[in-house]
Amino acid sequence: MSEKANNNPDLLLVDDDKSLLRLLTIRLEGEGYNVTAVEDGQSALKKLQGNSFDVVLSDLRMPGLDGLSLFEEIMGIRQDIPVILMTAHGTIADAIEATQRGVFGFLPKPVEHEELRALLQKALNQSQAVKPGDWAKQIITRSPDMLNVLDQAYRIAQREVSVLISGASGTGKELLANAIHKASKRSDKPFVAINCGALPENLLESELFGHAKGAFTGAVTAHAGLFKEADGGTLFLDEIGDMPMTLQVKLLRALQERQIRPVGSSKQVDIDVRIISATHKDLHKEMEAGTFREDLYYRLNVVNLKLPSLKSRSEDIPLLARSLLQQSAQRHGVEVSQFSDDAMQQLVTSSWPGNVRQLVNVVEQCVALTQTPVVPLHLVEQALSATKQSWPTLTEARDAFEQQYLFKLLKMTDGNVTRAADLAGRNRTDMHKLMKKHELDAADFR
Repeated sequence: MSEKANNNPDLLLVDDDKSLLRLLTIRLEGEGYNVTAVEDGQSALKKLQGNSFDVVLSDLRMPGLDGLSLFEEIMGIRQDIPVILMTAHGTIADAIEATQRGVFGFLPKPVEHEELRALLQKALNQSQAVKPGDWAKQIITRSPDMLNVLDQAYRIAQREVSVLISGASGTGKELLANAIHKASKRSDKPFVAINCGALPENLLESELFGHAKGAFTGAVTAHAGLFKEADGGTLFLDEIGDMPMTLQVKLLRALQERQIRPVGSSKQVDIDVRIISATHKDLHKEMEAGTFREDLYYRLNVVNLKLPSLKSRSEDIPLLARSLLQQSAQRHGVEVSQFSDDAMQQLVTSSWPGNVRQLVNVVEQCVALTQTPVVPLHLVEQALSATKQSWPTLTEARDAFEQQYLFKLLKMTDGNVTRAADLAGRNRTDMHKLMKKHELDAADFR
């Protein structure tokens, strides 16, 4: 392909029918595409080496390397490039198999030009949304919902506003937060992350705001804290819904005054950080329950981005599975290159309650157990069964323990909230809020 002399999109056209190849080339060049036309899959792969195409349009039935095999090879080179397949002998089963394996679109021959034009434009919109090597290179997607989130994230990244990322556990909230940081003007400064539900209150306060030497037993040296560690950059507060109320007050004050006071210190310290927070909880319900401050919510939730579940972006599963398989195989030094067709279909049609995190675990198990270069169906089924009862996150485990603890405490005190609060080392107000959070009524224990 000659060096691009304009801003027109680059299209690789593959078909063993010379007359159709010539006709489509003329039509597509008339539409403004820079067309590179080849007659077989091997020639297409050679063109893909060292050239950047926005979309590939290929025949399905070709001698040698057919369209689906070519697609598999392309995915090993560039996972972001949309591939559209055409065929004169296609069936509904062919179309289903192609789309389940990650092919962007499927067109019957003779090709209806308006349908081709619309599908190419849709593919082009995706291809140009997120380029490999840019700020979002770690996020593999072709899902319209996810691409819409990334489009919003990129525009938001350019502005100094706080962002709240919501979505179920395992959907990739920290990955998106990191991408926003990379797209922002703060990208050359630190990105620092902390899980607010993973530490007890006193340690979380010290980690966030720092502490002075001698502030408490064991504080033999001063500690700057994560706000200062992230100075000039981005601080990601994961599972913000689990932050204790007393710390919520201190966080709000820090955001309003752009200053923090380390534990045990009388001096205020200036801070310059952007806050991105995330939660899998419904913060509106948390505010109604009195466990999350409304003023802090509106301070953090200037812009809200909601990540879709993996089940709702099933077109991404083949792309993610291949990428994870390649990474895992390379990391463990295992000669495994792909999933069998029925194994991939099982992956695509599964429900994925644990989202991308569960997919990662399934792929890791398959790589660890496979004895062949192609992962068979029974290993995928075994791994899915093992991860169905997914291991809880630390936040989920803490919530479960908290509920059991309160239940036993109220049972032991016959529903006397004052006595229960004393035993728990909390005041009555805190105890009532915790009981409301876990839907416990003292009257049920009397």
